[in-house]
Amino acid sequence: MNLSFEDLSPSEVYYTLIQSIVPRPIAWVLSENENGSHNLAPFSYFNGVSSNPPIVSISVGRKDDGSQKDTWNNIENRNHFVIHIPHREMAEAVTASAASLGKGESEIEHLKLETVSVEGWPLPRLKESRIALLCERFAIHAIGAAPQGLILGKVTAAYLDDSVAEQTGSRLNIDAKKLDPIARLGGNDYTTLGDTLTIVRPD
Repeated sequence: MNLSFEDLSPSEVYYTLIQSIVPRPIAWVLSENENGSHNLAPFSYFNGVSSNPPIVSISVGRKDDGSQKDTWNNIENRNHFVIHIPHREMAEAVTASAASLGKGESEIEHLKLETVSVEGWPLPRLKESRIALLCERFAIHAIGAAPQGLILGKVTAAYLDDSVAEQTGSRLNIDAKKLDPIARLGGNDYTTLGDTLTIVRPD
């Protein structure tokens, strides 16, 4: 089967891409609403961009009425956000947090999730998360016809649970199996880690 994307509708392109680009890591993004409550939403158009400076990207769409999603607004107006890497036990809550709530309502309160404060940082992190990346807005680019918000965040610090991270000499090792992250497939499907292949790269 050969597909010309020029012949497909935007929704057909979307469903083709999300089923082809798999698995996709999930950024579970905590940001601050205008009323001071905390928004929490998952995004699977997410990845690392640069390590010097440390930049990550998330791509945020729009609501059904065409307005910017809360995460986009919050980062644009208040700069700071926290990206959590959700694990297997969080899958149900991750999915539930994608539901639309009223303006200013908090998914964290709605789902009864627990947060902890982070010293020297304006936002909390989810208590049960094993990895949290503390980010500040680096740049936002509006791309495409919608447009979509391509948000670049500079990672200023990270929380790593001791159960998944170990310092060995000068090298930090994160145990992916203990992290047990979930990743996005097409439709309603997620995946977890299966077999791990270790292949040494050539010099």
